[in-house]
Amino acid sequence: MLEETWPRRRLDPEQIRRLNNTTVDAIARFLNLAPDAVDLSVVRDLAERTGVSTDYAYAVCLASLFGLESVGEGQDYFRNYFVPMVHQLSPESFRADPYYRCIRIPEASRGNWQLRTQTLKPGEGFICDDFKVFPDGRLVPQVGFFDEPFSYPAVLQNGREWMTLMPNETVTSREAVERSRGNVLTFGLGLGYFAYMASIKPEVAHLTVVELDPDVISLFNEFILPQFPLRDKIEVIQSDAFDYAEKRMKKGQFDFVFADIWHDVGDGKDLYLRMKEVEKKFPGTEFVYWLENSIRCYLRPELWPDPPRKSGPEPRE
Repeated sequence: MLEETWPRRRLDPEQIRRLNNTTVDAIARFLNLAPDAVDLSVVRDLAERTGVSTDYAYAVCLASLFGLESVGEGQDYFRNYFVPMVHQLSPESFRADPYYRCIRIPEASRGNWQLRTQTLKPGEGFICDDFKVFPDGRLVPQVGFFDEPFSYPAVLQNGREWMTLMPNETVTSREAVERSRGNVLTFGLGLGYFAYMASIKPEVAHLTVVELDPDVISLFNEFILPQFPLRDKIEVIQSDAFDYAEKRMKKGQFDFVFADIWHDVGDGKDLYLRMKEVEKKFPGTEFVYWLENSIRCYLRPELWPDPPRKSGPEPRE
């Protein structure tokens, strides 16, 4: 019998640093190589037979993929990392998102960029939020799954997903949307999710989008922007983000800036640090960064046995 109420034994700092690294690497392999490897029918059967939650049963199955037992010697690792990692989510809560309800994405291509609709399988794992950092230093990826197929729009470059309307995108953009106001600038266009959500806010007077790739702009202008109810609020400028910020952006021009120019945390660290230097030049403007919490975790050497290399200054508090 599995027990969700067994006590969680505390880990020492050296164990935590080692397991942070092990866990992030393991989950990256799972999501990149075989995100549908957990059989949802097995999860449901396990939950029914043992009386545990579906989240817990999924965590057991996920841990078993890595040869980790949820009892015995592996119990401490399982309870400290896998139990707070896994979440069954309701697809309806994401389908109720205003962008998801109002915008239809066609199959279209420009250059090496493509607009597509893709589908998650029932039980297929995906990142659903920033890392969760516990007071003891545990850094736990957040993995979600649905119990039914879930279709979502995506923009791809050479077949690689660059932006999708999956839960991670909507959840990790929520703070920026809520805080946007006045004259807003966003670096990075993608599917225009932030642009849409910010533009429908009465508190936002005008929104400028800076995007480097002309094909991304062309796809957006032709197929997505015409569906925006307040598209007259939006101006799209083709430019490198740092060229625009360092040469064309003026003090007092914007009240709020959202930077979303990296694909993921791995390639975002140096860009984040560079943009933090830009931020210092605009003391009257509020800056918010996509995946900032996760990026800052990568920049905290005390969380890792072998800290990721980084360049540039530490981010300002």
